[in-house]
This record gives sequence, structure tokens and C-alpha cells, in this order.
Amino acid sequence: MTWNKFDFKRQAENGIGLTLRYLVLCGLWFVAASFLTGCGIYSFNGTNIDPAVRTISISTIQNNSPTGPAFLTQRFTEDLKDYFQRNTNLKLVPRDGDLQFDGSIVAYDFAPASIQQVNGVSQAGSNRLTIQVKIRFTNVKDDKQSFEQVFQNFDDYAADRNIATINNDPNAVRTTTNKIITDIFNKSVANW
Repeated sequence: MTWNKFDFKRQAENGIGLTLRYLVLCGLWFVAASFLTGCGIYSFNGTNIDPAVRTISISTIQNNSPTGPAFLTQRFTEDLKDYFQRNTNLKLVPRDGDLQFDGSIVAYDFAPASIQQVNGVSQAGSNRLTIQVKIRFTNVKDDKQSFEQVFQNFDDYAADRNIATINNDPNAVRTTTNKIITDIFNKSVANW
């Protein structure tokens, strides 16, 4: 009789251990299957692109701001193209892509961001560069996702830096435009 109790207890322990192992393996299999067979729209880089969308076209973003530097058109357009190519699998085409971008730089403003008193004289404590870009986004596969919007961002600079030094610094303006490009990306393909 003692033998039967011991055997029953041992079988119950083995059964619990096997059941627990079975549940863990099933759970791992379910997680792996979910990742491998997902709906095909979501990806690990945060995009939400329909699998039917395969191409992208980005027209030259014109500089319509009277104060913007001449290089801004080319640099902004190329940086926008590079960002989408790095972060999606979409093929860049010259025109008529499944996703289409066009627009213009509508404001490029450099103004004092904070005023401070130095020896009784008001002067800029820092200067702010603000850039606004109007983008028209067309999704030919799903027009409900199309939009037209102005994206804006800024960066502050020390009071001793004027607009000429900022325009001559290859990274200064790019810091601001990269934030705008990230916002455009998030609005168009990440749906944030």
C-alpha cells in the first residue's frame, strides 16, 4: 500500500511537470508563430505599411521661404528620400509611386528666443531657428491616409551665433530638418 501511494504521488508530480513543460512549449510556439505569420502590415521598425504599397516617389521640396538658404531645397529632399529608404523596404521611383510626397518649405525664421538684460541693455539670450514645411502626402492605395499638413520644428542657438554661421554649419540646419523628416515619416507610414 505504501508503494501505491508513492507511485501515485510520483506519477502526479511527473504529470504536473510534463503538463507545465507542454504549456510552456505551446506558449513559445504560439509566440513564434505570431511573429512569423503576422498580418504582414506591421514591422519591427514601427511602420504600418500595407503590403500592397511597394513604391514611393518624393518630388523636390521647393524652398518658398524668402530667407531660406539656397542649399535647403536639395538637402531636405535628399534627406527625406534617404530616411524613407533606410527605414522602409519601399522602392524609390521618380514619380507615380504608391506613396507620393510633394511640398515646400514655407518658413525659415531666425529670431531671438529669449531676451536678457546685460548692463541695462536688452539683448538676445539665445536665437531660435524655426523651419516650417508644408507636405502633401498621397497614398494611392488608401486615400483615407492621404493628408496635407505643415510640419514645424526648431532649435535654439547661443546668442553669439548669427544666421550666417548657422547656414554655413552643415549640421546645424540638418538638426532641425531631421526632426521634421521624422515627424513626416511618423505621420505618413507609422500612423503616430
